[in-house]
Amino acid sequence: MSGTIHKPLPKLRKAAQPPLSHRGATPDSDRAKRPPLDQPATTGEELNPGDRVEGLGNFGKLTGELGTVEQVNEEDAIVKWDDDGRMRLHQPWLKKI
Repeated sequence: MSGTIHKPLPKLRKAAQPPLSHRGATPDSDRAKRPPLDQPATTGEELNPGDRVEGLGNFGKLTGELGTVEQVNEEDAIVKWDDDGRMRLHQPWLKKI
């Protein structure tokens, strides 16, 4: 085996960014970033049993779910929704109406 020629392996160049997931895909650096999911702003209104509330979804948008507060502590409230059963929610996810 003295006739074998040993060629050095070519060096791979460093890529500026990771390879694309498929041909024609938008690079990660060019894609729009999703906004972070925020905690809704605290309104400062204190909830009491019997208050009518509406649920807040992501980004503080109203969900259209209406209910009545049954029990409250410093952080959470138990709400009896008009459509279905009870649910314990963190108070900032509720808007007093």
